[in-house]
Amino acid sequence: MSNDPTTTRTTSELVVRDLCKSYPTPSGPLHVLKDLSMRLDAGQSVAVVGPSGSGKSTLLQILGTLDRPDSGEFLIAGRAPLELSPRPLAAFRNQNIGFVFQDHHLLPHLNVIENVLVPTLAAGRVDDTRQTKAIELLDAVGLADRRGHLPGQLSGGERERVAIARALLMEPSLILADEPTGNLDRRTAETITRLLLDLQKASGAILVTVTHSEKLAESMDSQMELVDGRLVSL
Repeated sequence: MSNDPTTTRTTSELVVRDLCKSYPTPSGPLHVLKDLSMRLDAGQSVAVVGPSGSGKSTLLQILGTLDRPDSGEFLIAGRAPLELSPRPLAAFRNQNIGFVFQDHHLLPHLNVIENVLVPTLAAGRVDDTRQTKAIELLDAVGLADRRGHLPGQLSGGERERVAIARALLMEPSLILADEPTGNLDRRTAETITRLLLDLQKASGAILVTVTHSEKLAESMDSQMELVDGRLVSL
């Protein structure tokens, strides 16, 4: 089996062991995550809830390999990303982790299909397989007729759909969603929740979402609360 971190997928589970993260403050270190552990199998979804400042976004940043813990480890698709040097880590992130943000982070000068194809830029070119996948995803999220539109020409719900399609383009093992319905009205939020879960289940990816929305949390397979730096099942 190849040792290339962009292609090796020996298992689809997410295993988190004893993550700790603190930040310096004038009065001493602020401990945000304390020996946090969790495990999810392929196709499972979990909502992480808790008050602002409890560490939810910090957890997502670490799982997304955008930040590093003080100690602990985690495995994604059978690999320990913290052990990778910067370039292999960037390739691993691109291939194995999909992000859905509350504020979309779409590039305003690119049209819809170009935004979906942004993850392919790491390879330097768009191959026919990814182009076809992007078209299929836009059809799945109901935006087949919006491919040539710029983000500024879309509603908030439509922009969130583009973000979901982009997150799934590389067929990641792990999808991380940060308040994906936070800026949407109730009806649009329900539509986006169903869409995200349907596509996640179909792909077999693991979904971790942090949210203040009780409705969104209840839609996940399980719910966990971040309390004093640790996850507690609800």
